[in-house]
Amino acid sequence: MAVDFATFLSVAPHILNSRLPVLVRGRHGVGKSEIVYQIAAARDLPVVERRASQMTEGDLLGLPDTCDTANGRKATTWNAPDWMVTACEQPVLLFLDEVDRATMEVRQGLFELTDSRKINGWQLHPETLIVAAVNGGEHGAQYQVGEMDPAELDRWTVFDIEPTTEDWLKWAQENVNGVLWDFINQNRNHLEHAGDFEPNKVYPSRRSWKRFNDTSVGAGVFEEGGDTGLLFHLATAFVGFEAAVSLKDFVDRYEWQVTIEDILDNGEVAKTAQWGINDHAAMIEKFEASQTFAETLTEGQIQNLADYFVTLPSEVAMKLWTVLGDTDNIDNVVAIHKASASDGTRVSDHLVTILGGDQS
Repeated sequence: MAVDFATFLSVAPHILNSRLPVLVRGRHGVGKSEIVYQIAAARDLPVVERRASQMTEGDLLGLPDTCDTANGRKATTWNAPDWMVTACEQPVLLFLDEVDRATMEVRQGLFELTDSRKINGWQLHPETLIVAAVNGGEHGAQYQVGEMDPAELDRWTVFDIEPTTEDWLKWAQENVNGVLWDFINQNRNHLEHAGDFEPNKVYPSRRSWKRFNDTSVGAGVFEEGGDTGLLFHLATAFVGFEAAVSLKDFVDRYEWQVTIEDILDNGEVAKTAQWGINDHAAMIEKFEASQTFAETLTEGQIQNLADYFVTLPSEVAMKLWTVLGDTDNIDNVVAIHKASASDGTRVSDHLVTILGGDQS
């Protein structure tokens, strides 16, 4: 069964605490490497990353040397590669990427490392962790990867990762441009390709969106007066034609987009007058992803939020109320419940109406 990143991050640490190796399986570009580095950062461990697909048997085992035994005879010993020496001498997170693209000799060499935490007499540091990533598993038929047999898999604790859009939106809140975040939030089908892949066609992935973001921000295309033609060509190269067309159209009319600040700080609720239910739902998702309600709102913000709340369709209003409650900031919940909109409508009465109650 596949899990999202939130579930993975809640379970995997218990396995790593037992010094057992973890194998992450999933489609390309979904953020497997990113989550490994997040785990390392949370534990204040440096990452030693090796691409197993690029390794030879010598890259794994090291090179032979000779030494004198106690009775004066010569014997063969092994000089471990530098990355292995590091993982043995100090605590690190050893990240083995693309294991199912490695040669059989390398994969067999990893048996001892994952089973006994050593290779050719070189013992990993007691605090060193092992995490690997592959494209195999459920989606393996779409990739040029080798199958992992039961004995090989038995040495790993295996997680099939199927991240949600919310996983990406939460991460992207602080890692991509706000315009791009809004686009993905409102056009979720463009975050990544869900079906089979046609040969030689460019498709969007979470990784390609991040690379596009970094390039585009540097080129200034999201700034006021930015070159949307350049944006389109960059997007086509990174995420494919279909996503690029939708993104350019979105950016061309972005001046009509409404921000959290427009509503909460400036009280510009009138900007939402022509909105449909999907537009309002997208705004509530902005509030949720930004964790705005974790901070105690000012009186002015409460007033503006009340003005917006009473205009919402019932199902969206309940979603906003749920988001407010989920932050565990009871001060905001109490304040908005007591508040009245500028037209005199009490939020509490509006809630009763939504729930089908009797206001008498």
